[in-house]
Amino acid sequence: MDSVWDYFTGHRRQLLFDSYQHVSAVVQSVILATIIAVAIGVLTYRNATASSLANSLSSAILTIPSFALLGLLIPIFHLGVTPSVIALVLYSLLPIIRNTIVGLTAVDPALVDAARGTGMSRWQTLWRVEMRLAWPSVLSGMRVSSQMAMGILAIAAYAKGPGLGNLIFSGLARIGSPTAIPMALTGTILIVVLALVLDAIYQVIGRFTTSKGLAA
Repeated sequence: MDSVWDYFTGHRRQLLFDSYQHVSAVVQSVILATIIAVAIGVLTYRNATASSLANSLSSAILTIPSFALLGLLIPIFHLGVTPSVIALVLYSLLPIIRNTIVGLTAVDPALVDAARGTGMSRWQTLWRVEMRLAWPSVLSGMRVSSQMAMGILAIAAYAKGPGLGNLIFSGLARIGSPTAIPMALTGTILIVVLALVLDAIYQVIGRFTTSKGLAA
């Protein structure tokens, strides 16, 4: 562990930059995935067949190995950030779609009827009542997606994506040299630490954005 610490202190600036890139790519990808997934959930949650199809298609994406998906994207989008972000967005869809549908279908119909009775339109009821009640479920899906994306982005270094995965790949490519293990371990440890920090941030966001009645 001393060698890992020595490597960290000796390359602190680069590691901080790589860590920032890693978290930034994950957060941006999950936000984009959330916009897409919530839209799909809103459009399908009232129809059992449509919601089942949405869940099935997003589940099918998760059966594709990361290397295989990146291999399919590279010829189209070339190496770099683009194929990495697309892969992260695709892998992040399932938990958020599923939780959006679960959260919306769990809303008491009586509350929806009461909102409509006060003069709210269909869309006002959706965003002011149903989505607010479903938000904790959506946020839970975002947390799961973020944890997955933190690990998947490391593999995206294969496509020259941003983040700490490049450090891990470089370390593994240098097996036998004194810096190989410290490089790979430093990248791995930082990903785990950043994943825990990001999850804690989600919990704080949940406390401030969830109504007290739901939090209780």
